[in-house]
Amino acid sequence: MIERRSLESLGAAHHGWLDARHHFSFAEYHDPERVHWGALRVWNDDTIAPGSGFPPHPHADMEIITYVREGAITHRDNLGNQGRTVAGDVQVMSAGTGVRHSEYNLEPGVTRIFQIWILPEQRGERPAWGTKPFPRHDRAGHFVTLASGIAGDEDALPIRADARVLGAALQAGESAEYRFAPGDRYGYLVLAKGRAEVNGVPLEARDGAAVHAEASIRITASEDAEIVLVDAPAVH
Repeated sequence: MIERRSLESLGAAHHGWLDARHHFSFAEYHDPERVHWGALRVWNDDTIAPGSGFPPHPHADMEIITYVREGAITHRDNLGNQGRTVAGDVQVMSAGTGVRHSEYNLEPGVTRIFQIWILPEQRGERPAWGTKPFPRHDRAGHFVTLASGIAGDEDALPIRADARVLGAALQAGESAEYRFAPGDRYGYLVLAKGRAEVNGVPLEARDGAAVHAEASIRITASEDAEIVLVDAPAVH
């Protein structure tokens, strides 16, 4: 099963400094049909104005992955972590027992991010944060694992969930395939840019595709495309 979720069908919030689209219920947006997808709880598509951002606020027991599409995001938290993550790169915050953090766009232009929340396998762990570069040319023509809690994914940023976040960059006409492990897996894919088909289902830029009960998916770009995919377990 693959369900296209068009950009126009997503929840929306406009705060002046922030233009957000919500793939799942979040804040003032609630859709009982779109609360989560397996252990994937949040996928926000945020455009943040220059010199603005999210002031300090708390989280607990959530894996929060930020994929920077354009510009850069600057992180600071009450554990003493701070860093700047630029376009194409990824940061991960494991909120664990609790953390307060801020995320600001200190750049001269807009910053565009995907913020992805995944429910952790273990609760009550010590909070952690990390960032890592993932050059786009390393993802040319195939998927690269960006964040993972699955054994064997040592090159990815660690998360505390039986899940993966992957990225790929395809030129027009190129294809990439991803095979899910046996079991009850939930896939969710968003085009950061471009146009593509997923097992024949057409997607435009910033559309989502909810995938379930598929052994594998094949993504074929109809124009140059940048793809982010989450492979998540069921919620038990």
